[in-house]
Amino acid sequence: MAHQAGGRRPAPPVPEGLEAQAYLQDYATLLQAGPFPSFVVDHRWDVVLANSAFETLFRGVGPHPTAMPGDNFLRFVLFHPDAATVLGEHEPSWCLPMLAHFKAAWERSAHDHGLQAIRRDIAQDPLMEAAFRQGLPHWIRAVGEGAGEPDGAVRPLLHPDPRWGATDCRIVVESPRTLQALGYTRLTLVLRDSRRPAAAPRRPRRARAAQSHLTVVPAPEA
Repeated sequence: MAHQAGGRRPAPPVPEGLEAQAYLQDYATLLQAGPFPSFVVDHRWDVVLANSAFETLFRGVGPHPTAMPGDNFLRFVLFHPDAATVLGEHEPSWCLPMLAHFKAAWERSAHDHGLQAIRRDIAQDPLMEAAFRQGLPHWIRAVGEGAGEPDGAVRPLLHPDPRWGATDCRIVVESPRTLQALGYTRLTLVLRDSRRPAAAPRRPRRARAAQSHLTVVPAPEA
């Protein structure tokens, strides 16, 4: 967050009523004009706006009562059984960073009802709860405290369009003043042409675990 000498910069006034509605309508038009998957979320990762490129990326995802990508992106990453079919290297590249991001949000706003509901769902899934309590601290120690922040991260994707296929995206997070005042943040997944030379050697992809637990969490003994 930006600061000025002598203290924090005052937040801009929040537009109200029709003014805010009109701004979001125009922002949706701007979002739609972009070629890459782009979406706007609130602090709970509820999706407020999304463009057609975002919808195309997740068009093959099956129905789910609470974890559709166009409803809440955090829930999608953590709970949707089809998430790994689109989000490459799902566990280390998407699930653990998102858990770390959620942990930070939870510690800031544990009173928030939406975050409380997500925390309850994590607790009701024994494997996810083990990841949150045991695997996540181990992962944060290994990669550093800032690894959960999405802005600038390069993560693998499995795009349904064969022109992209298995590729990478750089996540770019933007919050114009008015959007920020409304409590929203925009994320864009800037797709990388998989045919162009990589700037640096890529990490070898980790094989998917044969069992449905996160590999940073020790498998239960037989």
